[in-house]
Amino acid sequence: MRHLIALLACCLAMASASASDPAPKPSADKADGKTANVKAILEGKPSISAAKPDIKALAAAADARTAATAPARPAAADEEQSEIDLSARIAERLAQLREQQATRAAAAARARKALEAKRRKEAEAAIAAANKPKNGTHWSYEGEYGPANWSNINASWAKCNTGKRQSPIDLRDGIKVDLEQIAFDYRPSSFSEIDNGHTIQVTVGGGNFLTVGNMAYELQQFHFHRPSEERINGRGTEMVIHFVHRSFEGKLLVLAVLLERGQANPMIQTVWNNLPLEKQETVSPSILLDPNEALPEKRDYFTYMGSLTEPPCTEDVLWIVMKQTMQASPAQMALFSRLYPLNARPVQQSNGRMIKESN
Repeated sequence: MRHLIALLACCLAMASASASDPAPKPSADKADGKTANVKAILEGKPSISAAKPDIKALAAAADARTAATAPARPAAADEEQSEIDLSARIAERLAQLREQQATRAAAAARARKALEAKRRKEAEAAIAAANKPKNGTHWSYEGEYGPANWSNINASWAKCNTGKRQSPIDLRDGIKVDLEQIAFDYRPSSFSEIDNGHTIQVTVGGGNFLTVGNMAYELQQFHFHRPSEERINGRGTEMVIHFVHRSFEGKLLVLAVLLERGQANPMIQTVWNNLPLEKQETVSPSILLDPNEALPEKRDYFTYMGSLTEPPCTEDVLWIVMKQTMQASPAQMALFSRLYPLNARPVQQSNGRMIKESN
């Protein structure tokens, strides 16, 4: 519409200019033609003889005049548009943050699932390891392989930690009675000895018996502990000898002889004189050894039912602990302490076991 108005205005301007032009008066025919053109334009009819005007140029000029005369855009409209743009940017940023948060939450969920799966595998592996049969053979008196862990080393050593009749114990509150005298039938015998990594162990030839309770037990071997494993009313000694016996029925009996510092013991000296040069090496001297030299003169004793004091900690072992101590020289004790300064199992719970003591 504004193009048409602009065109009309231009035509009128041209017509006015032509009417006031002081140029020579045109011919009648030309005057009549211009008059007819103006009249045609005013009546909205096409020009008869005049040249066609440049409509695009006329429209552009009209647009320029319209823009120049148009009122300025209100400042409030600009502020409103700025707020709209800012809201759009905020909404876009919030969407980005929510997307990032969702991505982190998904990553954290995957990490938790992976951690839970790892923990399940570790738990399953631990259960499998716990259920796996144990058959270790190495043990000691201290550290990881010490007495507290013996039952964890080998499945057949479970009694070391679960048994209720374990040895050694503190011998106190014994029932004093007239116990049967022990009959010893020891004699000088051939022997062999070994440093087995836990103690010095001496195996004696057959024919050495101990009889008590109408049952005979044959001496199998004896070995040493430092300090003594047994306690009598809370008191121990520097060393002890354990004489291990077996009956014909397979029952075990251990005789304990406590050692204190004093005079040299001839039987112990015989053992020391023939120590093997290497651990796990067995030596068999050509001389004889007399176990009687390690027995006290008085035969009073304590007795109770217990176990072996080293793995596999077998129970149902009859214990006899001599009340009178024997002696060994400081040099003899010092020699053993160089080999085994500590090879004694801690005292175990008595769990209400009966302890008998000679009057």
